[in-house]
Amino acid sequence: MADVEQGSALPSEGAAPIVDGVNATLSNGTDSVNATARFVSTPEGTALAYGSLVVMALLPIFFGALRSVNCSKSKNSSEMPETITSRDAARFPIIASCTLFGLYLFFKIFSQEYINLLLSMYFFVLGVLALSHTMSPLMNRIFPTSLPNRQYQLLFTQGSGESKEEIVNYEFDTKDLVCLGMSSVVGVWYIFKKHWIANNLFGLAFALNGVELLHLNNISTGCILLGGLFVYDIFWVFGTNVMVTVAKSFEAPIKLVFPQDLLERGLEASNFAMLGLGDIVIPGIFIALLLRFDVSLKKNTKTYFYTGFLAYIFGLGLTIFIMHTFKHAQPALLYLVPACIGLPVIMALARGELTEMFSYESSDEILPHTPRLTRFPTVSGSPASLANSMQPSSSSSSSPRRRRHVAAVL
Repeated sequence: MADVEQGSALPSEGAAPIVDGVNATLSNGTDSVNATARFVSTPEGTALAYGSLVVMALLPIFFGALRSVNCSKSKNSSEMPETITSRDAARFPIIASCTLFGLYLFFKIFSQEYINLLLSMYFFVLGVLALSHTMSPLMNRIFPTSLPNRQYQLLFTQGSGESKEEIVNYEFDTKDLVCLGMSSVVGVWYIFKKHWIANNLFGLAFALNGVELLHLNNISTGCILLGGLFVYDIFWVFGTNVMVTVAKSFEAPIKLVFPQDLLERGLEASNFAMLGLGDIVIPGIFIALLLRFDVSLKKNTKTYFYTGFLAYIFGLGLTIFIMHTFKHAQPALLYLVPACIGLPVIMALARGELTEMFSYESSDEILPHTPRLTRFPTVSGSPASLANSMQPSSSSSSSPRRRRHVAAVL
């Protein structure tokens, strides 16, 4: 989007526009954060900012999709993804709209300073856990074998005797503690400095975990979700100033940012181009579904995944081009949804696999006790959450197991 007012993705909006600058226009004369100085973006700075946003958007989609395949094949119930059904997809734009409007009212009624303080602490916890989970595969590879990897357990129960019920039963090891410690350093950096690099580390972690652990159960559900958010995005961007107000007021790592004045001011740059996480996660979970469909065909190719991936690049590039050309806010899903759905469907039609595509059920590859997404949290992202609220109360067993609750940052 051309203007910063059009905002970036909110925790559960599903999608939001690309925004540019902090208080003004896209490339000709954006104001700095404190509006005390006026900065004109150079062509080089603008190109660097847009290019960096595109690359950062592609990373969580690509690696999150690859990890979603392993996640769906896992036989460990603690690593099971959360599945979005067609009913969930149909309700999502309505719930996202209510959340967005609720935030709008909060910022109108209450002090912005105190709301953002609470949100900062909330996202500190979620960001540390999400980043810790993102780092865990790498830590498993580089952790020295000479060091002991001790096992730990955190257990909370309710009641006594036969009525005792597990509230939290979480197992972790030394590697997890190292990841948690490193993530906490980033979290403290973000809390005190609100630096854009710390913001991006949390944002990338949220996006990757969302793509990895939020699964659409079939192509039809994906079309319903993307179609609903297509309308949602257009309405809230062009129809009202609600998203404008919330985006200007909301301080949280729910967007990726990159400074257009980096070449002039270095790491202290403050004139940002932004991309909401919803514009990454929502198309990303659909592209991840295409990869799992490729795997199900057992042809040792990733035709539909690469088609969807290229469609996303085309859609995002078109959004930036239109925004930059007309100097007007553009809802990213207006271009991403037709591209990400249309090109793979055309490819399936050309290959004679359209029936197979729409009859594919991702949930067939997941164990029967996979938790179903029955609610939409304000924000997602904590794959290592200590409270797995998606599990029914009867799921507690005599043998402890490792639980991870993940929701998507949209």
